[in-house]
Amino acid sequence: MQRFPISLIGVLFGISLVARPLWAGEAKVATTRTEHCNNLSHQVDEALETHAASTQVTAAKALQRKGNRLCANKKQAQGIRAFANALKLLGVTPIDPDAVTPKTDLHSKETKP
Repeated sequence: MQRFPISLIGVLFGISLVARPLWAGEAKVATTRTEHCNNLSHQVDEALETHAASTQVTAAKALQRKGNRLCANKKQAQGIRAFANALKLLGVTPIDPDAVTPKTDLHSKETKP
């Protein structure tokens, strides 16, 4: 039976702690700017449908076209801003795909009157 030196066991343990989230499926992959462009463009499409009576529809459509053009020309940051401005004109909050929603505190106790 072969015995491993303590230092090798420590190294393996350290590696397992670092890699654990990947194995457990806990790692969150950030959305790329290209994906963010696509998501916001779809959000503008939906907002234009639901806010068709808005006085800002023409301006929002122009900003959406500008955003699509910028994103296609590898200027995603500027395109994302154009989409966000189009959504704001329509009174819609742009989706932030990388935002972490806070978890509810399950341990807090509600007091009933």
